Parts: sequence; C-alpha cells; structure tokens
Amino acid sequence: MLRQVIHRGLQSFFYKLGLFVSRHPVFFLTVPAVLTIIFGFSLLNRFQPDTDLESLVAPSHSLAKIERSLASSLFSLDQSKSQLYSDLHTPGRYGRVILLSKPGGNILHQADVILQIHRAVLEMKVNYKGYNYTFSHLCVLRNQDKKCVLDDIISVLEDLRQAALSNKTTARVQVSYPNTKLKDGRSSFIGHQLGGVMEVPNSKDQRIKSARAIQITYYLQTYGSVTQDLIGEKWESEFCKLMHKMQLDHQDLQLYSLASFSLWKDFHQTSLLARGKILVSLMLILLTATLSSSMKDCLRSKPFLGLLGVLTICISSVTAAGIFFITDGKYNSTLLGIPFFAMGHGTKGVFELLSGWRRTRENLPFKDRVADAYSDVMVSYTMTSSLYFIAFGMGASPFTNIEAVKVFCQNMCVSILLNYFYIFSFFGSCLVFAGQLEQNRYHSIFCCKIPSAEYLDRKPVWFQTMMNDGHQHTSHHETNPYQHHFIQHFLREHYNEWITNIYVKPFVVILYLIYASFSFMGCLQINDGANIINLLASESPSVSYALIQQKYFSNYSPVIGFYIYEPLEYWNGTVQEDLKTLSQGFNTVSWIEQYYQYLRVGNISATNKSDFISILQSSFLKKPEFQHFKNDIIFSKAGDENNIIASRLYLVARTSENTQREAVELLEKLRPLSLIQSIKFIVFNPTFVFMDHYGLSVTMPVLISGFGILLVLILTFFLVIHPLGNFWLILSVTSIELGVLGLMTLWNVDMDCISILCLIYTLNFAIDHCAPLLYTFVLATEHTRTQCIKNSLQEHGTAILQNVSSFLIGLVPLLFVPSNLTFTLFKCLLLAGSCTLLHCFVILPVFLTFFPPSKKHHKKKKRAKRKEREEIECIEIQENPDHVTAV
Repeated sequence: MLRQVIHRGLQSFFYKLGLFVSRHPVFFLTVPAVLTIIFGFSLLNRFQPDTDLESLVAPSHSLAKIERSLASSLFSLDQSKSQLYSDLHTPGRYGRVILLSKPGGNILHQADVILQIHRAVLEMKVNYKGYNYTFSHLCVLRNQDKKCVLDDIISVLEDLRQAALSNKTTARVQVSYPNTKLKDGRSSFIGHQLGGVMEVPNSKDQRIKSARAIQITYYLQTYGSVTQDLIGEKWESEFCKLMHKMQLDHQDLQLYSLASFSLWKDFHQTSLLARGKILVSLMLILLTATLSSSMKDCLRSKPFLGLLGVLTICISSVTAAGIFFITDGKYNSTLLGIPFFAMGHGTKGVFELLSGWRRTRENLPFKDRVADAYSDVMVSYTMTSSLYFIAFGMGASPFTNIEAVKVFCQNMCVSILLNYFYIFSFFGSCLVFAGQLEQNRYHSIFCCKIPSAEYLDRKPVWFQTMMNDGHQHTSHHETNPYQHHFIQHFLREHYNEWITNIYVKPFVVILYLIYASFSFMGCLQINDGANIINLLASESPSVSYALIQQKYFSNYSPVIGFYIYEPLEYWNGTVQEDLKTLSQGFNTVSWIEQYYQYLRVGNISATNKSDFISILQSSFLKKPEFQHFKNDIIFSKAGDENNIIASRLYLVARTSENTQREAVELLEKLRPLSLIQSIKFIVFNPTFVFMDHYGLSVTMPVLISGFGILLVLILTFFLVIHPLGNFWLILSVTSIELGVLGLMTLWNVDMDCISILCLIYTLNFAIDHCAPLLYTFVLATEHTRTQCIKNSLQEHGTAILQNVSSFLIGLVPLLFVPSNLTFTLFKCLLLAGSCTLLHCFVILPVFLTFFPPSKKHHKKKKRAKRKEREEIECIEIQENPDHVTAV
C-alpha cells in the first residue's frame, strides 16, 4: 500500500509540475538561458589549469608522504636528488636527456660528441630581467667543494676521451657495470646512467663491452622563491629547445629530452588535442538525435526537439563549468569525460520525455499532454538522477584518496543537478511550444500550416511527401499514429517477435555464458594503473622518453633511500649481520659497506664505539674517495663523546621492464620489515608517492559508490512499486559492471583514475537504461511474460536505442585523439554502452521470460473481472429484456 501511495503522490506532483511548466513556458525558457550566459562568461574569465600533477593523481594520504617528510627532516632531499634516482617523478626542477646510438653501435665510442653536447648545456644562457643565467648559477651544489652536482657518467666519458686523445685504446679504461671505479678512486653506481649494456663474456669484474644509451640529468636548485622557479622554468624550456637543435646537428644519435614541466605539459596537451574532436562529437550527437527524433509524418515528427534536447545538456554543462571556476576550481584533463558523462544521462531524459509525449492521447490539450508526459517519465528519471548524485557524491567524499577523482565527482554532482533542472525547465518549455505547434497543425520543420487532405491530393508527389501528416496511414482502429516512428515500427513488427522466438533463446543463453566467462577471466587479471604515462598524450615527448627509458634503463629499480633514524651500534657484530640480511639481494651504495671493507683491508680493529667513530671521522671520511659519505651520516656531540644519530644508504634491486610493479613489490616487502626488525628505518623514493597503495586508493571510489547504490536499492525494496524490480535491477547492474571491468582489462586498460570514473559511471548508466524497462515489465498485467517484455520494449526501447546510439556515435571522434587518456575513456565508455545495450535488448528480454515475476495472478484477476462483468450483464438483461431488443 505504501509504495502505491508514494508512487501516486510522485506522479501527481510531476503532473502538477508539468502543468506549471506548460502554463509558464517563457519563464522556464528564459531563466536557464540567463544562468548559462552569466556562468558562461565566468568560464571564459576565470579559466585556470591545474599545474600540480602530484596533487592530482598521487594518493592524497599515504605513508610515502609521511616517510618523505621524515627523510627530508634528516637529509635534504634537494641535495639527494642525484642519488635518489626516480624514472619520471624526480622532485624539483631538472633537465634530462637520453642519447641513443644507432643499432649495433657503441655509445661509449662517441664520448667526444656527447661531451660537446654536455658543454653546450653548461654554456646555455637564459635571460631574466637583463641578467644571463647559466647552469652553474642554478645547479645543485655539492657540500664538500661547492661544485655543481653532475652524473658520474660524465667523468667516465672524460676518461674515455682522454684515452682516445692519447692514442690509447678504450679497453685500457676499465668501465664496469653497474658499479665502476672512477679516476678519483670512488666507486660509483651507473646502472641508471648507462643502458643497453653488453658485458665482456666471463668477466669477473663485469666489464662493459658496449652500450647503446646514456642518460644524463642536470639538477637545478630550488629555494622556494617565485623568481628562482621562473628562471628554472625558462632554463628547462631552453634545454628542450637545445636538445631539439642538437638532434638536427647530430643525426648519428637519437636524443630524447625530459624536464620537470614535461609531464604536466603533456598531460594538459590532451585537452588541446581533443578540443576539435569534442566539437565533432557534439555535431555527431546533434545529427543522430535529430534524425532519430524524425518521422515521415511532418506534424508529429520532432527533429528540432531532438536537437534542442542535446543543446539543453550542452548549456547545462557550460553552466556547471562556470560554477566550478567561480568556486576557484582548476581545470585538468581528466575533466574531459564530464561532457560525455553528462550527455549520456541528460539525453536519456530527453528521449524518455519524447517517448512519454508519444504515449499521450492526441485529443487532449497540449498542456495536459505535457503534464501526462511529466507524470509518466519524471518519476523514473528522478530516481536515476538521484542514484547518479549518490554515486558521484560518494566518489567526492573524504574516503576518496585521489584528488583528480574527487574533483571530477564534485563536478559531476553539479552537472547532474543542473541537467535535471534544465531538462524539466528548458527542454520542458521547448516541448510545450512543440506541442502547441502540433495541436495547431503546424509543420514540425517549416512551422507553416499543414494544408488539408483535399488540397494535398491536387499537388505533386514531392509536395505531398514534404507535407504529409500521416492521415492516409491512420485508420479508424489505429489510435496511435506515433507507432509509425521507424524505431518503434522496427521493434514492434520485427525485433520483438525475433528476440522472443523459442529458437533464439538457447543462442542468447550461450552468448551470455561466453560474455560471463570472458568477464570473469578479465576480472582475474586486473592491473593497477600507477604508470603516469597512461594519462599523457600518446605522441608526446614524455611518452617517447618513458618508452626508451623503460627499454634501456629498466635493469635496476629506482634507487631506494634506506634511512636509519635512531642511534645504532654499528660496531656490533649482530647489527652488522642484520644490516647484511636487510640489504641481501640488493645492489648497495653504502658508507657502512665501504667502511667495513676499509677496516678489513687496513687490518684495523674497531669493535667498540669510541674506536669505530674515531677512525670513521679522523681517517675514513678524510680520504678523497670517501669524502662524499659525509652527507650520509649525522653526528651529534655530547660532551667529549660523538654519536651517530642517523645515517642512510641506498638500495637498488635488479628488475625487468615492468619496473613500476616491481618497485611497488619492493616497497611492500621492505616496509613491514621496519616494524619487526630491531633496526628502526624507513625507505623512500619519490616514485613511492605515486605508487603507495595506489590500487586501493583508486578502487575505493567505485567500491564506495557501488555500495552506496546497492544500499539505496535494498533500503527502497518496499518503497518502490515492486520489490522484484529492484532485485532484477541489482542483478543487471552487477552483470554489466563486472562485464565492463573484465572486458576492459582484456583490452589492456589498467585501473587508473579515468577507468575508475568510467566504472562509477557504468553503474549509473546501466541503472538509467535498465530501470524503466524492468519496472514496466514487473508492473505489466499481460497474460504472459513474453507479452509483457514485448510491451516493455515497445514502450522504452525507442528511447534506449536513441540514447545509446547517440552516446556511442559521439564517442567515435575520441578514437582519433592521440592521447592515452582519451583512448582509455573511449574503450571504457564504449564497453559501458555496448554491455548496457546487450542487456537491454538481448539478455533481459530472454531471461525475463524464464524467471519471476510470474504473470499468472494477473491472468486470474482478469478472468475474475471478466466473469464478474458477464454476470452483471446477465442480471441487467434479465431485469430489462426490452433493452436487448432495443440494442
């Protein structure tokens, strides 16, 4: 009883709302237009891109950020950038270049050319307010001699050049890999500076035979001042231009450059590349909506309503964007998906209102017809809009740990509210004016009076075709001329009979089993998309650089800083064994190892604290080859006694080309050890900030949104018209969601912020299209399930087909945007639309004929009513036999 009361109350409310809109159409047309103009100007004036890529795509709250703060409090990260090597996430300003020799070549034989390029970088000048700045003015300085920090591979190349000038063979210069001895006696790790390495067979010291690539990084100082940052940005820009010029001068080498702004620039490049394609997409949607709303009947055809429906969603999206920028929002490329998300939901309401209009009686006044359409459609559309708002509202909650997802969901909530308002106001007013034209028998395109049938009969065929109002098709028993709409005619006359055929059903069941199998197989292979290049323009310099880097420099993981943040008895044998155990399997760059070796070579005993620290300070750290280790130890003095309160070393693991995943595995292995070992340490690399629990952070929004929708559907089981409608809706949405998730994984789509947003949208897109179909089916009072599903498809199939076809056609231009972000968006939304269409038109029409709800009780009720009516007629005849004669 309660659910009938609620449903009738909502229908009554929307009927009155429809009447109100139809009586004041000018007001409801003007207010949205004025809002769009106001907020549209704010969109133009306050547009500002977001340049902080880390805050957008890295988890907002992660242990890696806490570890970064702790590591920075112990040792300056700005001074450690050269040691804490990171692939694409190096903090601060820098310029990086990869020099690649031709296939079969040896890059070490071109040391002179590489050093020429290196000198050109050092001598490059940037002008700021009349002053010229070179790399020596901006570089990070070493503590011991205040010289610029340069990669050790430069020293190796200089040794090779000197050997060549003195007519010695390069074989006399011993270069080992990944650790090599430099001229000053230092042992240096060059695993990330030399790539494509081939070693001399059976070489005990791992001598290099040849190498394909060299990577050089130029680190700039960051003081935090705006001026310094601006000069650094200009230097990076000149660096990239210089590398492009050098590429033209040295055709025997391939140069790939990268700077700190490159990632953001290539991330934002997607928006610039997609602007024209989005306009083409809009044109395609407009064309599809216009054609699908047309009929041969010039009176009842509504092409302009289809066109105005799409424009309604466009102006509502412009208003939502204006509100976003007024509230100090900053644009980022992930927001490219909002127009497509908003269009997919908004046009569904437009086409449902059109279908609702077609179901009204033509003999009613146009205002009553609008009210009837609102009463019929807006209840369902309100429910689906509410679920959209709940799903994206949960995605915008504090539980979401990715800022880009949170910003996107906040924008979608505003877009959904404005879509809803604009559809019942702006588009409702357009429907009122179109209904008035139809009632007054005006042509739907030319807006002229349609001539009478007698007048048309005297005119040529082409004129009759253009002015045909369908009078020749309408017979005395056909009360709905709108059934001649080509989609409705196809569904009624052809498709409904075919899909419910008993011989087709087994093939549909087999098709669903194949669909479920592939979906399940894909769900078992999900990968997290922590790799930043998934969001960049595919032909950008950053992506080219990352691919070359992954190919030639992926033998070793990013350098992991191992920070011991409490005093430790380094002279204790047990502690030494624990340190060896922790660093086992890693290539280490460690003062501790070098110091122990120094003691062994010199046969020096340091088994107590005073000897250990005394020899360390007075002898070991005074040696030129070990002086750089001063930066890795923090001493404190209490009276006459010195203590080591903190120290650090570096760990590098051997990896394959899938460095990203293996780096995450290293982090997950090392971090728990810090809790159970007696040695208190933390591990950090700038890459960890982007990877730390990324999989959990990125999947949390879709889990929360799915749980929110599921909870709402369960709690409203006894408030909706029929509980089985909610039950079938939950099953359908789950099937579609898992199908999209599995198939997109098989299509090489990782779980990044874009695919997660698409999965949240898929939940709602499935509800949007399945809910009206299912609720119409469960409420149908026909004798058989087959007849009920036929009626459901006939009632809602046109709107579903119109909307999904417009949505999918609108996605096609995204395929031609050279960006990984838009490729992901295209794949996910294509799967969402296709799986929803498959369920609405193939799977549900067949499966609903097998399972509850049963329609037998409706059949019994109809028989009882017919029997009661026959009995009443018999009594009337017996009481008044003359009435029969009169009839």
